[in-house]
Amino acid sequence: MKIINSFEEYKSYLGKEIGVSNWHTINQQQINKFADATLDHQWIHVDPDKAQKEGPFGNTIAHGYLTLSLIPYLWKQIADVRNIKMEINYGIESFKFGQPVLVDSEVQLKAKLISIADLRGVTKVVIEATLKINGQAKPAYNGNVVFLYHFI
Repeated sequence: MKIINSFEEYKSYLGKEIGVSNWHTINQQQINKFADATLDHQWIHVDPDKAQKEGPFGNTIAHGYLTLSLIPYLWKQIADVRNIKMEINYGIESFKFGQPVLVDSEVQLKAKLISIADLRGVTKVVIEATLKINGQAKPAYNGNVVFLYHFI
């Protein structure tokens, strides 16, 4: 875990990997809860029997948006940004899904600082986010997330 106390400390990571999160297992219960929350009950996500018999992956898979929604949780394991009044998830850019995440897979977020700017007291950072799947060479996704920080 990196501790970042200021704009200057954040800027020191420019062009560098900030770190990786712990591994997180995506189980069927989490997939089902996400399906309930988003009203997306497509069988490939929530019907293990049908997914095993008829699905292209031999099992259920996590929703792509479920894997994206893990970014704030996994990011907090990588960096503790301190001395801020507020942090805002500002956007996502250029995300590509490389492969599905099968149920009970372990995933890990890798984060690299792509850019940082001081916008009249608001710090805008662009983080390259790569979701790795344990045992797989190809990531689940890769793209950029944008955060805004209001340092004290």
